[in-house]
Amino acid sequence: METITIIIGIVALALGFIIAKFFEKNKANSTLNSVKKQSEAIIKEAKIEADAIKKDKILQAKEKFIELKTEHEKVILSRDKKINDAEKRIREKESKVAQELDRNKKINKTLEGKEKDLEYRLEYLEKKKKELDKMHQNQVMQLETIAGYSAEEAKKELLGTLKEEAKSDAMAFIQSTMEEAKLTAQQDARKIILNTIQRIGVEQTIDNCVSVFNLENDDVKGRIIGREGRNIKAIEATTGVEIIVDDTPEAIILSCFDPVRREIARLSLHKLVTDGRIHPARIEEVVAKTSKEINQEIIEVGKRTVIDLGIHGLHPELIKTVGRMKYRSSYGQNLLQHSREVANLCAVMASELGLNPKIAKRAGLLHDIGKVPDTDSELPHAILGMQWAEKYKEKPDVCNAIGAHHDEIEMKSLYAPIVQVCDAISGARPGARRQVVDSYIQRLKELEDVAFGFNGVQKAYAIQAGRELRVIVESEKVDDTKAAELSFNITQKIQNDMTYPGQVKVTVIRETRVVNVAK
Repeated sequence: METITIIIGIVALALGFIIAKFFEKNKANSTLNSVKKQSEAIIKEAKIEADAIKKDKILQAKEKFIELKTEHEKVILSRDKKINDAEKRIREKESKVAQELDRNKKINKTLEGKEKDLEYRLEYLEKKKKELDKMHQNQVMQLETIAGYSAEEAKKELLGTLKEEAKSDAMAFIQSTMEEAKLTAQQDARKIILNTIQRIGVEQTIDNCVSVFNLENDDVKGRIIGREGRNIKAIEATTGVEIIVDDTPEAIILSCFDPVRREIARLSLHKLVTDGRIHPARIEEVVAKTSKEINQEIIEVGKRTVIDLGIHGLHPELIKTVGRMKYRSSYGQNLLQHSREVANLCAVMASELGLNPKIAKRAGLLHDIGKVPDTDSELPHAILGMQWAEKYKEKPDVCNAIGAHHDEIEMKSLYAPIVQVCDAISGARPGARRQVVDSYIQRLKELEDVAFGFNGVQKAYAIQAGRELRVIVESEKVDDTKAAELSFNITQKIQNDMTYPGQVKVTVIRETRVVNVAK
């Protein structure tokens, strides 16, 4: 019974499987038919759309062809028009050329007729000339017969007479011209010089050897002096300027013959007072920085000067030398102001005399560059300045004017006497110079040079108007015993080699510093 049930179940399963396959096949056939119908519809739509696109593209191609054809026809028409215009111009030119040829033929015929006429006239003139020559010879022969002189003898006698008369007339003219020149030359020279002086009028100031440094209050004086005077000693040692602190309210005095040192000290004090930190290490740092700033300012002053005067192409070293003139004086007269004044005077005077004012102005500005040397030299400042100018490729006229403005060398151009005269004019103005100042500065420089002549001397400063010489030595080379000996030797050399009023105190300073850095 169970077996029959199993068989019936198996048969039922088989029949179910067969029926399911049958229904699945029918469903697949219906799906396939549906897909075929859809694909046929899609293909039909695609064909219709393709035909439409094809027709549209054909229409576009025809329109493009018509457009290109129209443009091509326009180009061809334009080209034909240009060719026709060119042919027309050529025909016009050909007609003009033909007319010119006809005209030239007519002119040539006319010229040929005139040429024949000229030849005939030349023959006639030649014949007349021969007749005149023959008549002239006959007349000369008749005159020689009447006068008893030949033609050559008459010429010599006539020339001799004319020479004597010409000599006497020329001598009389030269004599009158020279007398007139003597009468008017001096008057004209004075007129030129006076006009030049009047046109270049400047204020005169005398450079002093002291500067006044103003303070906000007197309490700052104590900070500048420092404990036991160490701050003021450090400032004097690093700058070489004597600082005078007295009862003058809200002011201290900086005394030094060297304007550069004095300016460095003034600017350094201003920075220290403004900053508020005043001690020896800070003082040395500020003074070193200020010295660099002064050197940069010297270059800027030189550039501004040459620009103001309109001088171009000056060598950078000469520009720096011009800037250093600001801190130099000649007999109390500021050297830069003097040189600028001489340059302007030279330019005006050269213009009055018909010379090149630019060359004259250049020579006038550079005439005293020998007074600001980097190192001491035994040469006169005019010769030294000329050598510098030659070294930096200045023109020969400028170099000669620099070297000859004090008659050390021969003057070879007109610019040299102009520079000499203008230098004298600038220095001779009332109040321009003071003779005592220059000799005083020279004496202080010589006093410092005495100290530098000994070994181991690092710095030397003449202070208190030359009544004290402060010498700073290198501690590695000079010990305490040698310092005392050095002070004595300097004193003896000053006594033997120099003349000076009063007494000179020699102070030798030796300082030992030990510096270590903690890392």
